[in-house]
Amino acid sequence: MSSAALTLGRIRSRVPRRQVPVLATLALLLVMYGIGVSQYRAFSNVQVIFNVFIDNGFLLVVAVGMTFVILTGGIDLSVGAVVAMTAMVSASLLQQGLPALLVLVIALLIGPFLGFLMGCAIHFFEIQPFIVTLAGMFFARGMCTFISGSSIPITDGFWTTMSQQRIGDPRGNFVSISVLIAFAVVAIAAWTLAYTRLGRNVYAIGGNPQSALLMGLPVGRTRIAVYTISGLCSAIGGILLSFYTLSGAPLIAVGMELDVIAAVVIGGTVLTGGSGYVFGTMLGVLVLGVIQTLITFDGSLNSWWTKIVIGGLLFAFILLQRLVGIRFK
Repeated sequence: MSSAALTLGRIRSRVPRRQVPVLATLALLLVMYGIGVSQYRAFSNVQVIFNVFIDNGFLLVVAVGMTFVILTGGIDLSVGAVVAMTAMVSASLLQQGLPALLVLVIALLIGPFLGFLMGCAIHFFEIQPFIVTLAGMFFARGMCTFISGSSIPITDGFWTTMSQQRIGDPRGNFVSISVLIAFAVVAIAAWTLAYTRLGRNVYAIGGNPQSALLMGLPVGRTRIAVYTISGLCSAIGGILLSFYTLSGAPLIAVGMELDVIAAVVIGGTVLTGGSGYVFGTMLGVLVLGVIQTLITFDGSLNSWWTKIVIGGLLFAFILLQRLVGIRFK
């Protein structure tokens, strides 16, 4: 056996199979960034990467919640509508003159409450998550239109400050408060999945729900918890989106649930559950952001071509990651 084959065998034995998709996503992200730097001089500016986080901070938070759900083998189609409803409720209550702190508390309770109800329906009535969360999506989107049929601007001082606050260095590079909040959510979620009983239960249920039940694990309680977490992350994402746009609109975040699912899957989380990492999800969000940035730098494609190219590239990334994973089996 040649030395090259021995080296490859050692690498394969050292890399756990479940980490291969995440490493593939990281490699693809580096390749995409290298292409951008080689094609556009301004792409190497650090602020370009910071802007990717600024523009996708709310998406990252929502994707973290979706990671919990998909790890258990479930799905949550309501996240985009809950984001929109949270932004609409915040804008409406602020317009009526309620204190910003009270609005924050109310807005943060909306998502987890709806997620808790959906989790209970999925567990106690044994209804497919696709159907339950689809109903939640219609309910939340309908509530957006019920609150207002048009966009509601936000002029509250606290919201404006949070929107315009910049944290930077002497060179002029900066990030927003939303990015720091998103990083905090990622860190807490990663710690929860890696070092807590809830995290171990999530992986166990996603791997084999029947075995987890026979082992005495709280399957029902864990499922309810992950949908509640997803709802909380959607509520946080809605607040961050309202910081980003300083408004609430009934049609905002339409289709976000698909972007979130794509980011989670591209980040290496298996749709059937049991395997995946929050760090991979962050890489998946960065892939979406870098694709959008590359097309923006090109400047010759309209929004529809942007969607087409992103869809084609996402499909290619998923196939490539799948092929890489098969080779390590």
